[in-house]
Amino acid sequence: MQNEKIDRRTFIKRTGLAALAAAGGISPGESRADEHRVPFSSGTAAPKLEAPADSCDCHMHFYDDRFPATANATLRPPNSSVEDYRLLQRRIGTSRTVIVTPSTYGTDNRPSLEAAAKLGPSARVVAVVDGTVTDAELKRLAGLGVRGIRFNLVQKGATSLEMVEPLASRVHDFGWHVQIHMLGDQIVQIEDLLLRLPTPIVFDHLGRIPQPAGVDHPSFRVVLGLVDKGRAWVKVSGAYHDTKVGPPGYADTSAVGKAFVKAAPERMVWGSDWPHPTLKEIVNKPDDAILFDLLADWAPDERTLRKVLVDNPASLYGFE
Repeated sequence: MQNEKIDRRTFIKRTGLAALAAAGGISPGESRADEHRVPFSSGTAAPKLEAPADSCDCHMHFYDDRFPATANATLRPPNSSVEDYRLLQRRIGTSRTVIVTPSTYGTDNRPSLEAAAKLGPSARVVAVVDGTVTDAELKRLAGLGVRGIRFNLVQKGATSLEMVEPLASRVHDFGWHVQIHMLGDQIVQIEDLLLRLPTPIVFDHLGRIPQPAGVDHPSFRVVLGLVDKGRAWVKVSGAYHDTKVGPPGYADTSAVGKAFVKAAPERMVWGSDWPHPTLKEIVNKPDDAILFDLLADWAPDERTLRKVLVDNPASLYGFE
């Protein structure tokens, strides 16, 4: 029966492509892989891993030059649209999205909020605010799908370490979390602060654990300790950020991802980090299918994969 389903699906897909070619949508000689071409992403193949229904991409950004970048922005990527991103969703099979306001815009969350409105109920937002934010503005953001605030101390800009504890106390009443983007060495230095926070903590990009130390680095112990206490979550994303090995296997950072998922699968979420803004040259963008397929090793059974892609994001971000 399973083979019959696969054969039927393949037949429908192929006949559909043939009809599209006949209608002038693609040329007869064009590869089937071209339907998976996505802006700001290398490769054209679909992942081997099949995403469960309601899978969530918990970390991505939108850029739009209708909104001015801050004067000190270190990352100024080209525009990336909702239409571009829907091509990524089609390629990897996700349907829910968490948009993270990038450092480029400081505390201007309009690009993220506008994109979330276009995506509809399947989208949530992690915003950036500073100490000047009013309670009325926090309430407004909550109504627009914001579920956390981010402190990016790698691409420094609108937020600082001194803001973390006061703002965490203020957003606690909204049921929000604090998202931390810091390098592993920085995380070790603020362990006491992190232990004091009243909100859950979400660590970006595998906690930015340095390589080649990997799981032997003190930051792995700090992050996992907070996870074990039920205080933190980890985004098993951005395998390319700290790798010394590189694609396709990202063996060094992949070992960190696998260790986190094995230790606490109920506290892990996944993100694409599309459009990969830290890799400024278009030709150097990673292959999103390869990045997604890393989960086949990190979350090797169906139950764990569903936790990482569906159940955990639903709990953390408030999806139905």
